[in-house]
Amino acid sequence: MAYRKVNADQRTQGHSQYLDNDDLQATTLELEWDMEKELEEPGFDHFRLDGTVDHHSGNSQNTNIDLEPIQPSASPKGRFQRLQEDPDYVSHYTRPAPKSNRCNFCRIFKLFCTVLTLFIFGILIGYYAHKKCPPSPTPSEPSDPHFYHEILKEIKAENIQQIFRDLIQLPRKEEDTDIAMKLLVQWTSCGLEDVQLVNYSVLLDLPSSSSNTLTLKNSGECFYPSGQKCYRETKKLHSQDLLYSYAAYSAKGTLQAEVIDVQYGTVEDLVLIQAMTNVTNKIALLKLGQSPLLYKLSLLEEAGFGGVLLYVDPCDLPKTQNLSDKAFMVSLNKGGDPSTPGYPSIDGNYRQNRSNLTSLLVQPISALLAKRLISLPEDRSKSDGCIPLKLPVTEKRIISLNIQTVPTYKTISNVIGYLKGSTFPDRYVIVGSHHNSVDGYSGQEWASSTAVITALIQALMLKVKRGWRPDRTIVFCSWGGTSFGNIGSYEWAEDLKKVLQRNVVAYVSLHNPVRGNSSLHPVASPSLQQLATERQSLTCLGKMKCPGSNVSSVQMQGDSDYFINHLGVPTVQFSYEDIKTLESPSFLFEAVFPAHHRVTEELDPLFNLHETIAKLTGEVTLQIASEPVLPFNALDIALEVQNSLKGDQLDTRQLLAMASRLRDSAELFQSDEMRPANDPKERAPIRVRMLNDVLQGLEKNFLVQQAPPGFYRNILYRLDEKMSQFSVLLEALEHCKLHQSNESLQAALSKVLNSINSAQVYFKAGLDVFETAFAGKK
Repeated sequence: MAYRKVNADQRTQGHSQYLDNDDLQATTLELEWDMEKELEEPGFDHFRLDGTVDHHSGNSQNTNIDLEPIQPSASPKGRFQRLQEDPDYVSHYTRPAPKSNRCNFCRIFKLFCTVLTLFIFGILIGYYAHKKCPPSPTPSEPSDPHFYHEILKEIKAENIQQIFRDLIQLPRKEEDTDIAMKLLVQWTSCGLEDVQLVNYSVLLDLPSSSSNTLTLKNSGECFYPSGQKCYRETKKLHSQDLLYSYAAYSAKGTLQAEVIDVQYGTVEDLVLIQAMTNVTNKIALLKLGQSPLLYKLSLLEEAGFGGVLLYVDPCDLPKTQNLSDKAFMVSLNKGGDPSTPGYPSIDGNYRQNRSNLTSLLVQPISALLAKRLISLPEDRSKSDGCIPLKLPVTEKRIISLNIQTVPTYKTISNVIGYLKGSTFPDRYVIVGSHHNSVDGYSGQEWASSTAVITALIQALMLKVKRGWRPDRTIVFCSWGGTSFGNIGSYEWAEDLKKVLQRNVVAYVSLHNPVRGNSSLHPVASPSLQQLATERQSLTCLGKMKCPGSNVSSVQMQGDSDYFINHLGVPTVQFSYEDIKTLESPSFLFEAVFPAHHRVTEELDPLFNLHETIAKLTGEVTLQIASEPVLPFNALDIALEVQNSLKGDQLDTRQLLAMASRLRDSAELFQSDEMRPANDPKERAPIRVRMLNDVLQGLEKNFLVQQAPPGFYRNILYRLDEKMSQFSVLLEALEHCKLHQSNESLQAALSKVLNSINSAQVYFKAGLDVFETAFAGKK
């Protein structure tokens, strides 16, 4: 508002015709009264008029208004100085607070004191109430062995044994889905809150109604794969074992050709054979072991062979295993549903016609039948040991091989159960077992695996019911279709590939946990070797059961395959083996032998070994799922790389230089980032999350685009414990001998170099991110 400054003389002289003196005085009083009332209205006292100065009545020198006539009773509240007229009036008015504002201040002060008193009183009430109430359960108690022991002490050998016996009592002809449904009910009854049955329709290669046969041309004798002659009575007596003595996804048909002994089918064996004879369309007599079956078959196929008779030399088996008269099953599937390679078998996806995964006719046979082909006597034992089987060079055997299988689409089921994490529910620790097998073929192994994982679930859920939860989500999986090429795990992982690439931090395998009873055999990724070693020393039952064997990174059997080779996930597995098995050629586990259900109870009659495996697996799982910082050792990866480059077979100077830089980066990362993060005082949530993200992706750098058949794409894993160098380099070196060219060797060297460089850049990028993010906080 604007007010005009009026001179008293002007009012009395210039306007006397309008107002007399009494009226003027009344008007002035009303104006002053109205203005003071407006200025005392709420919210007005903090405004000020720009460009004006307060003129107090006691010291104003520029006032032209004669206020004497109105001084005695100018206003009920006292005198008021008029304001200058200002067209730019804005809210910056300052003056002494009126009486009502001083009252408002008192009220505000009283209100503040009241709120403060109530606040302090509330804190006191909350404090004493909290002391009387029991503390809420924490999500986890990391680094506390006693805490883990409290959970795992619920795992009892007799409980595992009972679960095992209940499983093997299921009808042998039960379908995969029927077994999976029973597991779903059992896991749900344990308290697991989210259990799912995931089905896929996949292509299986099943035996036909009649067994495959082998006929000697010279004598006309017909044999089944087990070595028994083709009699009707024999067929009826052992029909199940006879039917399932075959190679799934082999070529079908009949082939008559000469048998050529290629021993283990190594490059040296093939070079020697090809120098002696033409192998085109011949039938190779091949021993299982020493290298992956798919790799050896690829060499034989490349050489021109038409068929393969596959057997296990008795000298390669422990003396406790008498399998000379047993044929077996193998799968020639490298993984997943063959009709949907690289993508999941869900409705609507294109199905390829790939019932044959090789052009070779492949037939597994017993050692007994192999001896008949070689024409050796039944008893060839010597006091100084076993004599390996070998076909004499002068002998010539022509046989007719008949193979018939039936490609069939069937439903396989996975059982997936989730125990949600409290802090990082989007990070998964997967614990995997498998259920059922080939119509009960070798059924005690799946029952053993399933019994252990079920006992572990029961123990964890007892703690969950009392309020505890792990930091990260634990996903329990029982896979179907394992014997046909890990089909269940492949299809599920392909279905959820994008989620799993981002979320999975580790895979803990329970594939066939008790295969012997003399030695604990731990296998782990380089980043988990230290953790596996520590758990092994703390949990083992005694020196006889835990001989202190080193934890190694070798290719392992089972459903961990996809997670290692396609997702680059750190993996760990504990199992009991026979020492002889560990000393024998690797990859004998590729053969699935028929076995009765009592074998497992003969190996572990009190189920103490099962209990040990369950507790080892449980403790490692809990530590990965509950530690704030993932228990992965980055430096161990760099050391493993350096050790894999030792030797004088190859010129690896450039690789060693790159590996040295990788080690330097890993040491810096471990000292600057991992050690401080393990200190609770420096465990900022954002820092821990960033660090875990780096640790989670370490092994992905070592996935090569393509590896030889049967070899891991993750080059950190060796073929067996006897090898010290990268398997892909050794294979390329052998390949040079076969083709007289170093092209494949140079390609392999480039793959390894790129992997090491990728890991070194990855470490450096992680360090740079931490340095940038926390530059001002250190």
